[in-house]
Formats: sequence, C-alpha cells, structure tokens
Amino acid sequence: MPPAGELSLVSVITPVLNAVRFLDEAVASVREQSHSRWELLLVDDGSTDGSAAIAERWAALDPDRIRSLAHPGRVSRGSSASRNLGLRHASGRYVALLDADDVWLPTHLAEQLALLEHHPEAGFGYGPTMEWYGWTGDAADASRDHVPDLRVPRERVLPQPGPLIDWIRRSAPSPCTCSVLVRRDVMEAVGGFEPAFPGMYDDQAFYTKLCLATPVIAGASATSRYRRHPDSCYSRAKASGRATQDRRLFIDWLDAYLVEHGVTDPALLQAVRHERRAARHPAIARAAEWLARWRGGDR
Repeated sequence: MPPAGELSLVSVITPVLNAVRFLDEAVASVREQSHSRWELLLVDDGSTDGSAAIAERWAALDPDRIRSLAHPGRVSRGSSASRNLGLRHASGRYVALLDADDVWLPTHLAEQLALLEHHPEAGFGYGPTMEWYGWTGDAADASRDHVPDLRVPRERVLPQPGPLIDWIRRSAPSPCTCSVLVRRDVMEAVGGFEPAFPGMYDDQAFYTKLCLATPVIAGASATSRYRRHPDSCYSRAKASGRATQDRRLFIDWLDAYLVEHGVTDPALLQAVRHERRAARHPAIARAAEWLARWRGGDR
C-alpha cells in the first residue's frame, strides 16, 4: 500500500482495432477520472480505419500521460498480444483494462483503487458493469440497459480460486474487462494474457490465471459501461457461428492449464470435466439443461 497521501499510478491499457467510431469517447472517459494519477497506453492492433491516427493525436495532445504503441510492422496480433505489449510498457502499481469501445464513469478508478488498497491481500478486483445499449440515443435501446447481478459477495476477499468455478459453469457472469483492476506485479507473475486467444476468451483465460494465483474481490458500484453493438468481438463470434468452437478451444486450454500447473481442487476439476463434455456435445448439453429446468418447474 502506498504511503498516506500518495496516489497510486494506474496504467490503463486499451487495445485499438478499427475503433474510429468510439475511441475518442473511451479516451475522454479516462481523462475525466477523478483519480488523476494514470497513464493511458493505446495499443494499435493493425487498424485500417484511422484509429491509429486518433491514438497518435491523443498522445500528442497529452504526451505526459498518453502513449501510442503498435506491434512491429503495425500488424494485427490480437487483443491478448496487444494488452501484453501495453503491460511491457506499463509503469503503474496497478493495471486497468479498458477496451476502445467501452467507457468509465468519472469515479471508476478512484473506487476500484480504494477497493484494492483497503484489501491488500487481493491482487485482482472487479465490479458490476452496465450492459449499455442506450449509447445509440434511441429510447428503445436505452430501455434495454441493465446491470447484471455478479452473484458473488461484494467487498469481501475471496480466496483462490474465488468465483472461477461459477464463471466456468456460467452460473455467475465473469467480469467485463472494463471493470477490472489488477496489481501489476500479480499480472506480470501470471504472464499476462494468453497469446493463444487473440479475441474470444482472452479475458476468461486471463481470469483463470489470476484466480488460481491470488485472492479476488468484487466491488459494489457499476462504474463502467460495456457497449453492446454488432461489431464487437462477442457479437461477431455469435453471428459467425464460431462461439461454440471458441468455447471448446477455451475449455481444452483450461483443462491442459490445470494439469500443467498441478491443480487438484476437486470442485474445479469437476466443473471443467462437466464443461468439456458440454463443449464437445452442445446439443446434448442443451437438452440436459432444458430437462433440468423442466423438472425444477421452470417450464
């Protein structure tokens, strides 16, 4: 914990891929934070729509706090590699994650920092996030805005593996990346993000590594907004039909990771076995879930 009166520096990492519609708003939400000690690392991932120029403009306007980074040759290497590039350039005690199409409320960093600095045993904090449809300005879209229940105790440190089993079983929602704050030394110790996941499940693999390595804590306030739109990574995966395949790849990686690291938690291993069967036989899994709901009276 920093000395009294000293504000911790937070490194904010934002991967940027063809986000010209939203990037200015994301950057503005960082600059409007009530916590003033931050640096913003905008990592271009091979954008072709002018996003890189926007990032460079912001870096020129606020050079003491904003940097524009890119992979060699300005190639696209995916979100995990982009966040890891940002991590290599980070100098803060903490690392916050903000995708280029999401935004924070002005108190986000202050509240997330207070949570972790009051609970130094936790290496990883997150909070509820608004599912934000109303960014369009349409009243019908705004009526769909909501904050999902995290289904975990709030402001209570959860020892390893924390909520990981519920996230794997999808009985509790995993964090949106825009709600996450991690101690940098913990993030470096687990090796950052997994480059094998350039898009879908990049966050899930990262959370797995964190939950096995450090206690986690969830905050009470929804200070971040996850923008729902058809060009997001999640929306594209669902539309293309890749979501089931991506899920199977993640579960196979998870199974191998637990074996490699000698994890023996029986409840965790059972959850992974269950999800592996479901990922390999999705039709059977859906039928079993329907039957369980029917037997429970949810008809």
